[in-house]
Amino acid sequence: MTPQQYVQNKAAASGSSFYYAFLFLPAPRRAAITAFYAFCREVDDVVDEVSDASVAAQKLAWWQGEVRQAFAGQPTHPVMQALMPLAGDYGIEARHLLAVIEGCQMDLEQSRYLDFAGLTRYCHLVAGVVGEVAARIFGQTDPATTQYAHRLGLALQLTNIIRDVGEDALRGRIYLPIAELQQFDVKAHEITQRQYSDRFTALMRFQAERAQRCYDEALALLPAADRRAQKPGLMMASIYRTLLDEISRDGFQVLHQRTSLTPLRKFWLAWKMQALGRF
Repeated sequence: MTPQQYVQNKAAASGSSFYYAFLFLPAPRRAAITAFYAFCREVDDVVDEVSDASVAAQKLAWWQGEVRQAFAGQPTHPVMQALMPLAGDYGIEARHLLAVIEGCQMDLEQSRYLDFAGLTRYCHLVAGVVGEVAARIFGQTDPATTQYAHRLGLALQLTNIIRDVGEDALRGRIYLPIAELQQFDVKAHEITQRQYSDRFTALMRFQAERAQRCYDEALALLPAADRRAQKPGLMMASIYRTLLDEISRDGFQVLHQRTSLTPLRKFWLAWKMQALGRF
């Protein structure tokens, strides 16, 4: 199996909405974003699939070394072998990949966040930096697009957090800030024991409204000159906002289920943005 086949299989197997946004890219850009996404999946899987935290920490440390070695000209993992020939073309730097690994390390070191400022730091590493790299690969020409990419990354990650409240709780993680649980008088044990209440619904509505504001802010930050090039990111915004709307309409039943859109619906939303330029 070639490195290119490896990253393609990794991206396709994830079933992620990101995959649908990649389909419409020209081949070189598609190859770059697929390799970068496969890297993100590799390091994220370390945290999600390795039950022993010390083993997971060792694996992430290995990835840190692999990134530094790859940028020194000696990649050994198929993901890095696929990514490195393209990194220079799209401004992908070692600091970007190391930041993503740092975000994954945060998952090993803490399972709660005191306030939204603390959560924002985590989102910056695991989503904002990812958005920054993606924007470069998509064809960014205006420096201001980086700010848009970081805001969109935050919006997407907040949507993930809302969708995955129940799943994350089973792993011992609650990303909803402690200060906001206290604000709405929701106890952590109510989440881990899947106890719904009007208080929980109000808390989740608060989370959803903030995420929606982040989408609006991101779209307002996108320079007109880069709107066409950044269509893949806009596809992601369309898919994830639709998902967030579904969760909201369903009354935030996120403690016992994981709401998702069908592949056909994701493809339709992506195509509509690509062809018509609108949600």
